[in-house]
Amino acid sequence: MSEPIVLGIESTCDETAAAIVQGRTLLSNVVASSMEEHARYGGVIPEIASRAHAEAFVPCVSKALADANMTLADVDAIAVSAGPGLAGCLAVGVSGAKALAWAANKPIYGINHVIGHIAVTQLQFGAFPPDTLALIVSGGHTSLLHVEDMPRKIDVVGTTLDDAAGECFDKVARLLGFPYPGGPHIDHHAQNGDPHAIKVPMGLTQGKAGAAHPYDFSFSGVKTAVARWVEGEQAAGHEIPVDDVCASLADSVATVLARKAMKGCEQYDSKTLIVGGGFSANSQLRTKLLEYGEKCGVEVRIPRIKLCTDNGAMVAMLGVNLVEAGVAPSAPDFPIDSAMPLTKVSM
Repeated sequence: MSEPIVLGIESTCDETAAAIVQGRTLLSNVVASSMEEHARYGGVIPEIASRAHAEAFVPCVSKALADANMTLADVDAIAVSAGPGLAGCLAVGVSGAKALAWAANKPIYGINHVIGHIAVTQLQFGAFPPDTLALIVSGGHTSLLHVEDMPRKIDVVGTTLDDAAGECFDKVARLLGFPYPGGPHIDHHAQNGDPHAIKVPMGLTQGKAGAAHPYDFSFSGVKTAVARWVEGEQAAGHEIPVDDVCASLADSVATVLARKAMKGCEQYDSKTLIVGGGFSANSQLRTKLLEYGEKCGVEVRIPRIKLCTDNGAMVAMLGVNLVEAGVAPSAPDFPIDSAMPLTKVSM
């Protein structure tokens, strides 16, 4: 079989995206974001995001096809994020993708958005070596997965027990008065601060809880500790050293993620760590993971920024993997699943 051509469609949150992948080659990648419309509310408003998806769906798909110099007839299959994500947003993308599949008589795959963040690395680094570990760090997910056979066998090694890394950053950013989304602002200020200025706890690494959850993540206490410190300084009439607060927070979170990921690699005898998700655009995390990887003899594959954030390429690439593995397409009436488990690759 020649390399499958898949149209990927993404609409889990505030990006409407479409892309075309042939084998391991990205032919087009179009992203429309409604981020600015949410900024004034300090977070994503599902209703606004859903309307933006409805408006951007046809232009995005049309441009992705035009950029690849193709029509729907040239595509072998359509893949669309079916979860996890915001229900209203997922419904727009999935309904549109089903309409296209039905009209063009093409198979459709409702895929797991989070697993897409792992799949996309193949566009930059090629095939997965055996026993690869994957660290997913996004707004709502911090997970460690063991990829035994993509896309047939993926196991969850560790996951978020409360706040994900991205949520922790956004909440501290709000406290410091940064506009939404807060992650890039913390990243920027952290570059000029002292990472050891404040003692920030290392989430779920100490004592009994750390021993019971060696690969799980918890950043709620980290957020609370930073909030209390800032409030204490404000009450005492001190000026807040914003750069140092950001640097200390970023260093704590990046260190926990890097240590747990390397511990997982050791446990599974893995020489490769794949990193995906929007939070992997954070420069402190990228630096820390590469540093720990070098120390532990693990090749760390962090894709370029454009492939880290939500996009259609990740959906299309996972679609290609499913087609190549001979996995049956989703039923035409497959449901969306806003809380789709990480053990499920497609509907």
